[in-house]
Amino acid sequence: MDLRHLQTLTLVADRGSFSAAAEAQGISQPAVSQQIQALERELGAILIDRSGRRARLTERGEVVTRHARRMLALREEFEQELAREDGVLTGHLIVGSSTGLGEHVLPPLLGGFRGQHPQVAVTLRVEPTETIIERVIARELELGVVGAERPHRALTYEPFLEDRIVLAVPPGHRFAGRSVEVEELRGEPLIVMQSGAGIRTVIEEELRAAGVRPRDLRIEMELGLQESAKAAVEAGFGVSFLSSLALGRELRLGTLAVADVAGIAPTRHFSTVRPATGQPSRLTAAFLAYCAEALAGEFGAGLA
Repeated sequence: MDLRHLQTLTLVADRGSFSAAAEAQGISQPAVSQQIQALERELGAILIDRSGRRARLTERGEVVTRHARRMLALREEFEQELAREDGVLTGHLIVGSSTGLGEHVLPPLLGGFRGQHPQVAVTLRVEPTETIIERVIARELELGVVGAERPHRALTYEPFLEDRIVLAVPPGHRFAGRSVEVEELRGEPLIVMQSGAGIRTVIEEELRAAGVRPRDLRIEMELGLQESAKAAVEAGFGVSFLSSLALGRELRLGTLAVADVAGIAPTRHFSTVRPATGQPSRLTAAFLAYCAEALAGEFGAGLA
């Protein structure tokens, strides 16, 4: 079985199309189609459902892809072992992340790491926390970074980063740059994240502890993405509790301002998640060490 064909299958599964998989590998779309067809002939089964706009794995394709990821991970581990003798870090670092960190924190960390180790290829998979955890349990991922922990005997979690949640307001708003009393929020147009979002859950718990129920607030809009909430605040439609990690650019440009709310201290704690058995690979360990140093230094200060 050709490992190149298995690599192509995982790329089609991750990116949802033959063209995106071709672009990722620097080959033509017909070449991707030929590799998938060759793999299907070899296994005697259809692996990709091509009937819709997005390429989707069939049931048999899910099974093959799961094992393909393990085989490819073993190849990477083998290559890393061979590279140890000359001290050069090589291989393919794949990190899974929930949305917030995947949008604002991990891209520059991965870029900086690759700048130090140019022979390392990096891939960031941004997916829901539960999906990341399931992939680590299935050994499809060695490393994930998530905003919520789900205890499991096959997993180990370690602290990664603390995220402070602040009240984002338009520049010039009466709340900008000051400490706001909880009671002042009543009657203020509020933009909230969708139900179940980590930020919303944390904020509602903090406000309840301070004596304010969600129904006491004037909720004008419910949006699913922080980027959408930021745009709505910038447009003057209200104020919104958002991650401080997501506001760096807007604060530098002066298109948003922030306020603290007295009596509450909303934070989220992000953790790494890895398989509980065995030590991390040399590549993963090197990346985690790089992150610890970067987050403790100027990079981390820039996120504050």
